Amino acid sequence: MKKFLLFAVVAAIVSCNNNDPKPDPDKPDANAPKSMSYSIIATYPHDTSSYTQGLEIYKGEMYEGTGNYGFSKLKKVNLATGKADREIALDKKYFGEGITILNDTVYQLTWKEKTVFVYTLKDFKKVKEYPLTTEGWGLTNDGKNLIVSTGGSDLYYYEPSTFKLLKTQTVMEGNSPSFNLNELEFINGFVYANQYTYPYIFKIDPSTGLVVAKADVTQIWERVKRIDPNAEVPNGIAYDTATKKTYITGKLWPELYEVQFSE
Repeated sequence: MKKFLLFAVVAAIVSCNNNDPKPDPDKPDANAPKSMSYSIIATYPHDTSSYTQGLEIYKGEMYEGTGNYGFSKLKKVNLATGKADREIALDKKYFGEGITILNDTVYQLTWKEKTVFVYTLKDFKKVKEYPLTTEGWGLTNDGKNLIVSTGGSDLYYYEPSTFKLLKTQTVMEGNSPSFNLNELEFINGFVYANQYTYPYIFKIDPSTGLVVAKADVTQIWERVKRIDPNAEVPNGIAYDTATKKTYITGKLWPELYEVQFSE
């Protein structure tokens, strides 16, 4: 009797499993990002010596962090001319990465040196340094926390006053982890991110980690390469909260663009 009951239970389990729906490879991924179109509103000059790692608009002024050993800087940039109104150079042993500004304080990542520099906004005076357990790539803030990318698929949330790690959010493009997340910008509740070496800008829902939309800036990249063959990959997103204008550029690009993304 016990053997019969055991057989019946196993048969029922197998029957239930056989009735489970199987993934359909031809069925569209419900979590796949939507295509995000854009239009170019205005074009501005950009310093072709700037290996752009971070781009920021704060209180109507543009700031830029640049990389490469011996050439890394923090700059306040005149949007109309592309030239620096103020700048400081990092020590040659540091490779500058992403920047963000929160409460009149500038934060700048470094790459393999795993060090975060903190400056006063008005004079770029370095007031603190924090260690980072990972490489530094992109940096933004949501008005409260600092958000860091490291070239992988995760976003790391840090407390600004201590740089204590608060949480890690994996970013998913469809059903797969994203990769090569680089420069970041927080725009209207979403994290926008350049995908390093690719022409894509992701729109990420920080509450879920899903890439909800994706822009392909291949046409802009091709335009830039025609102007200057030495120009490298797209990198740099800045948003002006007052004017609602968005700007993008790239490493060693001769131009910077005001763009309008579709919602």
